[in-house]
Amino acid sequence: MHNVEYKAELRDMAMAKATCRAVGASHIITLEQTDTYFRVPSGRLKRRECPGEPTEWIFYDRKDEARPRLSSFTIYADNQARERFGVNPLPELVIVRKTRDLYMLDNVRIHLDTVEGLGKFLEFEALVSPGFPVARCHGSVDRLRATFIPVLGEPISCGYADLLLQEQQVPGH
Repeated sequence: MHNVEYKAELRDMAMAKATCRAVGASHIITLEQTDTYFRVPSGRLKRRECPGEPTEWIFYDRKDEARPRLSSFTIYADNQARERFGVNPLPELVIVRKTRDLYMLDNVRIHLDTVEGLGKFLEFEALVSPGFPVARCHGSVDRLRATFIPVLGEPISCGYADLLLQEQQVPGH
């Protein structure tokens, strides 16, 4: 599966929630997620745990760019992940803990994230499908970026795991 995604620092959570309502996005759920990232030869692999939800393993690959970018991903159930990646424990890289407010607008997931140790972020994920080809997904993300510009901080070119690893390498942390 593919999506077009964009991530940025979030300056004002309350205003972001108000903007979601104003554009007609539906609040789906607030989630407490723990993502454990593992060392793999290529791409990225995380195990996502969330109270009340089945554990998911998400393998994805994308370029680290600060603009909307295409991501390729596969979601595995626990038993599928064991078949695909083996039963022996994989080497852990980092653990990301976050609270995520999930909104939906058409085929776009809007994530308002509070990440432990990092801060607040906004992420758009437009799911590519026959009715929503890549170009249309880019258009949806671009329109949302323009609408949310008052609450957006710096664009983020990498994932939360990368940001946490960078923080850990800074002297004094």
